[in-house]
Amino acid sequence: MYLPILFLLLLGMIEIARVGYTYYAVQKLLLSVGRIAGTQTGVNFCDDGDTNIEAAKNLALTGTADGSGTPFIGGITIDQIQVRIERFDATAGEIGECECSATGCDTANGGRGPDYVVVSIPEGFALTLRIPAMPLDPIVLRPRVRVPFLGT
Repeated sequence: MYLPILFLLLLGMIEIARVGYTYYAVQKLLLSVGRIAGTQTGVNFCDDGDTNIEAAKNLALTGTADGSGTPFIGGITIDQIQVRIERFDATAGEIGECECSATGCDTANGGRGPDYVVVSIPEGFALTLRIPAMPLDPIVLRPRVRVPFLGT
């Protein structure tokens, strides 16, 4: 009589562990993108098609700069990963998104570099729990990582 209940509890614990592991793996992926992009020289964060940013995404996702390898985490593409730049505003005392202009963070036009690189998956990464006889909605994971900018 208690066996089905114990079985469902066991499956539930396994699925919760899988959600935690997947969240941690996606967060580590985003951290790798931020560290690679934030330590490179000559990265133009104001250009959406910058080859350095695409190479950082591909390297973290597949292990190759051209994206020819197998993704470490299935279901994530480089188009889902967003890279933003932020700067600390001393007058307001808070961190905000840095605008792409000569007075902002556009280093290609003489601007000062950002203070932080923020990498996220804005639409989220949907993960469906697999518990038999229980239809569940997917859990949407939205990890976000902020790393200091160390490049030039």
